[in-house]
Amino acid sequence: MRKNKNVILFLVKFFVTYFLLVTVYNGYLQKTQQKQPTFKTAPITALVASQTVSLLDFFGYNAVAEQHEEELSVKLILNNRFTARVIEGCNSISMIILFVAFIIAFTGSLKATVVFSVLGSVFIYIINIIRIAILTVLIYKYPQQQDLLHSIVFPAIIYGAVFMLWVLWVEKFSNYKK
Repeated sequence: MRKNKNVILFLVKFFVTYFLLVTVYNGYLQKTQQKQPTFKTAPITALVASQTVSLLDFFGYNAVAEQHEEELSVKLILNNRFTARVIEGCNSISMIILFVAFIIAFTGSLKATVVFSVLGSVFIYIINIIRIAILTVLIYKYPQQQDLLHSIVFPAIIYGAVFMLWVLWVEKFSNYKK
């Protein structure tokens, strides 16, 4: 019976945290995104695109980020060629919400939970910017591989990073560690 109680407690904490964070994030999106009179993405999405451009510039690429005129996305232009776009789903916030909900559901000490949630979120955010920059360069160089790169290779990077952090949390910091 105790095992079932732990599973139920985990699920309750996970879903309450997840839905609370998603509700806050959706409110943020509703207040900051705009479709009329012109399209404007949420500031966090524009920031991710801008930081991706900065990373690309650092490595010698001529990169520009521009608000897309016809949709809620930011165009990434590499060497004067529209190569990729950053949409709300690319800004890593949804993954960070999922990550934090899992960390909170697999209880650890308050200090460990807060520190690991913050540091893990920053790690996911940085990995995401690196992922978008690499994806942009590879799509520029190998446009025929765009579907493979975008739908299989690069989601594996972000999901793999989150999974690695979850395993580290459960094994080293949560109250469920062996």
